Amino acid sequence: MLSFSLSLSLSLSYSSPRQLTKPGQRQQQQQQQQQHHHTKNKEKKATNQQRPNTNTPLPPQNHHLPPNRMQGQRVLKWLKGTLRCCRTLGFAVAMLGFLIWAYVWGVPIANSPYKLVSFGMYGLLLSLHVLLQSLFAFLEHRRMRGEQGGPRRGLAGTGGGGSSNASCSRTVALTISAYQEDPDYLKKCLLSVRQLQYPTESLRVIMVVDGNSREDAYMMDMFQDVFRDKDPACLVWRHNYHAWDPRTGAAEGEGSAGVDPQRAQVEELLRSRRFVCVMQRWGGKREVMYTAFKALGGSVDYVQVCDSDTVLDQWATQELVRVLDGDERCGAVGGDVRILNADESFVSFMSSLRYWMAFNIERACQSYFNCVSCISGPLGLYRNVCLQQFLESWYNQTFLGSHCTFGDDRHLTNRMLSMGYSTKYTARSRCYTETPAQFLRWLNQQTRWTKSYFREWLYNAFWWHKHHLWMTYEAVVTGVFPFFVAATVIQLFYAGSLWDILWVLCVIQLIGLVKASYACLLRRSPVMIFMSLYSVLYMTSLLPAKFFALLTINKSSWGTSGRRKLVGNYIPLLPLSIWTSILVVGMTYNTYKESQQNWSTEVKREETTYLLAGLGCYLAYWTTMLLLYWIWFRRACCRRSYSNDVTV
Repeated sequence: MLSFSLSLSLSLSYSSPRQLTKPGQRQQQQQQQQQHHHTKNKEKKATNQQRPNTNTPLPPQNHHLPPNRMQGQRVLKWLKGTLRCCRTLGFAVAMLGFLIWAYVWGVPIANSPYKLVSFGMYGLLLSLHVLLQSLFAFLEHRRMRGEQGGPRRGLAGTGGGGSSNASCSRTVALTISAYQEDPDYLKKCLLSVRQLQYPTESLRVIMVVDGNSREDAYMMDMFQDVFRDKDPACLVWRHNYHAWDPRTGAAEGEGSAGVDPQRAQVEELLRSRRFVCVMQRWGGKREVMYTAFKALGGSVDYVQVCDSDTVLDQWATQELVRVLDGDERCGAVGGDVRILNADESFVSFMSSLRYWMAFNIERACQSYFNCVSCISGPLGLYRNVCLQQFLESWYNQTFLGSHCTFGDDRHLTNRMLSMGYSTKYTARSRCYTETPAQFLRWLNQQTRWTKSYFREWLYNAFWWHKHHLWMTYEAVVTGVFPFFVAATVIQLFYAGSLWDILWVLCVIQLIGLVKASYACLLRRSPVMIFMSLYSVLYMTSLLPAKFFALLTINKSSWGTSGRRKLVGNYIPLLPLSIWTSILVVGMTYNTYKESQQNWSTEVKREETTYLLAGLGCYLAYWTTMLLLYWIWFRRACCRRSYSNDVTV
């Protein structure tokens, strides 16, 4: 009893006023406290949503820790980063050395009699690469279906049934970059934007036109016409962010304190109005994108990029937002880009198949490891809080002393990867975009893209250690591949035999058929079998264009973006002419050398058998594929009306 009385007295003497109140008052105070905690938790969640997230967790607040312990944590963090760098560098060097060893020494694995048909270590490595890439792409598509399976839900206020609170709360600015666009493509783009299934109060549409002359006014007029019921705001900016000269402005009576007066108008419009079109002085695509990003500031959560020749699926924005909302470590996500004019020519048809392979196999595989190398310009979404952090360094990028004005999308992606954020791909977000149908325009486009690839390859190498080793492995393999192919072709044409040349050509088509067959199964469409024909474009055009791109890597222009003007740049045809001359001379020399040999020996008789059989198979393959293309595909395209289904 004594102990019980003592404990009771102690508990009463140290009890709070809440414990001594009446039951009714106590219940009322408990309700008030619960409301206070609920409000505090909501504020905490909102703060956490606005906080930038990276793959590396935010550093803990250790202000109360002793200086020695804080110094130790910094040293430990530095050691971990150094070890990751050493591991990645060692892996890259080992991988490169192994590839060179397997290629140069030509380690054989299986040979036929007289070594007429052989399979070596380098061929095994390429086969394993194709197999692993296809496997991880399949797993990523299965993950997409598992995490986001079922019909896509509509959002409140858009006519769909059901909503996602997280997606509805995110504000998105859809930025459209336009330059001398074909009126038909531009109108299709703007009409598709009107059909987007996303809350109208959370979406802003901003189109920036690269050019402010009378010839460019039709794009602003079309924007006003399509969104006439949305109260669009339009402004013709005499300058741009980097073209304003305070001395000229003062002489013309514009601005005060060296500030462009129209700059404030642009920023006010983009941050307060939902539909805005700005025409500015010509400066290139990066200048156009910079204007949209800079003027928006931190007024939105996400920034979506889109080209003026792109038709968006109505669910495209919602699916991109869903990916970023589902992973706080993801800084950017891209969608599935298809070709709008696939039936216009053989080049555009081959491009449509190549696009599907690039996105649904190559980038799907990269997405499995959270390191997509390029978020494509027609369809991509970025976390704005991260975008604003590297905006200035992205715009002011230089290479070999020259300001970079191309490769904007790939460098945006690399900047996000350099911060430690992951980049993803989702096939559930889709769009259709125009591709060059003329060979020369297509070649100019590919040359420009190759320049940015090699330049960004070097930049990206500094951040390999922040991501999965697959990023390092794939960069090494794809980086050296064109050099090995070119060396193989030249060596065969000058030092090999006629059978060696034919055997390599047959192997190339065989690998193409295997990849195309897998694509047929994955896409569930027999049309992908024509992907094996793409090898002729690669070997005759893309391969020499890659070396030309390296030699002219600092030459900058919009390239293929001005669709109202005919392409007059014939310089990329020069490397094709040189490449053709090299092959013709080599083939002539090889044929002469072979004609001087004794074909009555047992080895040569065996080689003749292989040569005739291989030539028959090769000719039969091309005859069959071209016949299928001209009879089946072209006839099907002629019967089909000009329409595009963008429903995923």
